[in-house]
Amino acid sequence: MAVVPQKTRQQRSMFAASDDSAMMKQIHATHAPDGRELDAKPLLNIVEDIFLRAAATSTFVQQQGAHQAQLNELDEKVLQNGFHETIDTMSYNKINKISYEISSKCSEGGEEDHATTLAIFNLLSNYSWDAKVVLALAAFAVNYGEFSLVAQIYLTNPLAKAVALLKQLPEIIERAEDLKPQFEALTNLIRAMTGVAKCIVEFKELPSQYITPDTPEMLTATAHIPTAVFWIIRSIVACTSQIVGLVGMGHEYTASTTETWELSSLAHKVSNIHSHLTRQLALCNQHIDEKRNIEAYQTLARLLDSVHIDNMRILKALIYAKDDQLPLFHGSTKKGGGLDLLRTKTVLLLISELELSRDELTQLKQIYSEAREQPGRPESQYEIVWLPVVDRSTPWNERKKKQFETLQSMMPWYSVHRPSLLDVAVIRYIKETWHFNKKALIVVLDPQGKVVNPNAIHMVWIWRSLAFPFTSSREEALWNEETWKMKLLVDSIDSLIPSWENEGKLICLYGGEDIEWIRKFTEAAKAVAICVGIHIEMVYVGKSNPRENVRKINGIIESEKLSHVFSNLHLIWFFWVRLESMWHSKVQHKRAADNDPIMQEIMTMLSFDGSDQGWAVISKGSDEMAKARGDTILKSFVEFESWKQSAKEKGFLPALIDHLHLLHSPSHCNRLILPGATGSIPEKIVCAECNRPMEKIIMYRCCTD
Repeated sequence: MAVVPQKTRQQRSMFAASDDSAMMKQIHATHAPDGRELDAKPLLNIVEDIFLRAAATSTFVQQQGAHQAQLNELDEKVLQNGFHETIDTMSYNKINKISYEISSKCSEGGEEDHATTLAIFNLLSNYSWDAKVVLALAAFAVNYGEFSLVAQIYLTNPLAKAVALLKQLPEIIERAEDLKPQFEALTNLIRAMTGVAKCIVEFKELPSQYITPDTPEMLTATAHIPTAVFWIIRSIVACTSQIVGLVGMGHEYTASTTETWELSSLAHKVSNIHSHLTRQLALCNQHIDEKRNIEAYQTLARLLDSVHIDNMRILKALIYAKDDQLPLFHGSTKKGGGLDLLRTKTVLLLISELELSRDELTQLKQIYSEAREQPGRPESQYEIVWLPVVDRSTPWNERKKKQFETLQSMMPWYSVHRPSLLDVAVIRYIKETWHFNKKALIVVLDPQGKVVNPNAIHMVWIWRSLAFPFTSSREEALWNEETWKMKLLVDSIDSLIPSWENEGKLICLYGGEDIEWIRKFTEAAKAVAICVGIHIEMVYVGKSNPRENVRKINGIIESEKLSHVFSNLHLIWFFWVRLESMWHSKVQHKRAADNDPIMQEIMTMLSFDGSDQGWAVISKGSDEMAKARGDTILKSFVEFESWKQSAKEKGFLPALIDHLHLLHSPSHCNRLILPGATGSIPEKIVCAECNRPMEKIIMYRCCTD
């Protein structure tokens, strides 16, 4: 190689070339693609492999910390079958021509870098922009790779040693420390060029069915790609000049601050281009993801509306479609499992966030365990699968992972192995079609995968496993069998209540948070019962969402022996959740207080809970039930002498009901308070007392007790 005069190199200015727009006009003038295709990615993998290995073991750069994993990954890409078939003879020839063109012009000296760059563009005129950049990098990789290879093996390979001597490499190696800034600048520029080239190839490989050339995000990117290609090829020329100068002058080579600055400036410019293209590529991928998600959502919707012979296609679409891993985890066995375990079974999809309440989990576990005690019963033939809905807009971190694993380990049924298995389209379908909004719901799939109930959680709370197969028609049938009495109101929450009913005792449920009213009411009720000679059992059921105040009242009632209480706050919570579930279940079946007697009673109970005072309902297990707010029912007991005779003639409960009617005032202010994330709430709700439409208000509450 001819020696490049030091003076020429030092006088060269990288950015004194002409105005950018004039320069790019020249570049565009060379661009005349003839439709020939080059699979650029396999060739770029080879190029990247050369650059990484040269940098990883170079005596000059001393970057021994290059990631072996990255090299191994490139090995896999490079050794893919059929690589040689993707590069035709014409492309190999073109690489050799460019390699020679760069080497010869840089060796001759006096040639302007821009002129050399333009010559390379002329050689590549018939190729697309991505092919231009990859072929040019491949040509440079040949020269750079040969240089690095000889430097790496000359101590152990006689042939390499002889070549190294002719290239004066031993002398250069002795001065490696002095030349370190030049080689660091060279390596940084090569890394930046590779990054931009990979971006350009990725743009070319974007799926055309989801993003077209006229998409705004793509238009912006393609407008900048020619400039990016120019600066890469321009940088290739600068890198080659550096290497040629080093080899040509050997020990006489004097490191130039200007040359180092040139390479660093180019690296900075190319890195900026890389940052811009990376951002634009992210926008394009976002556009593609949105299109794919829309397509996946529509496909899922069509699939769920179709008829199937079993539930496998639906479960795969909802949970995980691939066969490369076990998507299920069983909480009892702590083992993974495939979706085949759910084939032909009724599947309850428990959908919640990671904040599923302990009360909900405890109650559901109890219902599930009861069903498993007699696995042969028809109502035991179902499986539960937990689908956790996680906010994808915030990163998945160690705290969330621990929260998920803790909750998963507490569940005796199936769950997805990890939340990320659920596709974005599935999450969207859950929210938009099944109306999931923070509060847990249970979607029921029959053995054929058909959605037979978009939210069965309410009927599960009301009737437990008796609700099997949890269909909307089964829900309707169960309601047709019900009447409003103590059994429906309390179910098996407290085992004492059914036994009291069997003994013919009066049962009184009461609530509120006014301990003084509780003392007065329980004392008056006991006094009346003694006077009449009847047995009355009273149970305090607190308020919905029981908190510390209800716990304190429970303790006072027990210590003062005022009445019975539910043994823990969970049972109080469940009492009120069942009532709310009855309301939601009726609403789902288009029932209202003005056309459904049970709905009227449910709303009365919920309005009692929404008031600031106590209340009570009294029944003997039959359909007859006396009920009133605290002040009214307390007054009835205080005035017992005025209706004592009626109680002897009609019976205590009918007489009490009549007296409460006499005390009833048409003036009232009933409040029905429902949790804000309960799904579908009708626009019109009528008052259980007067059948007039209730006013809708929004309330925000913060309770810290």
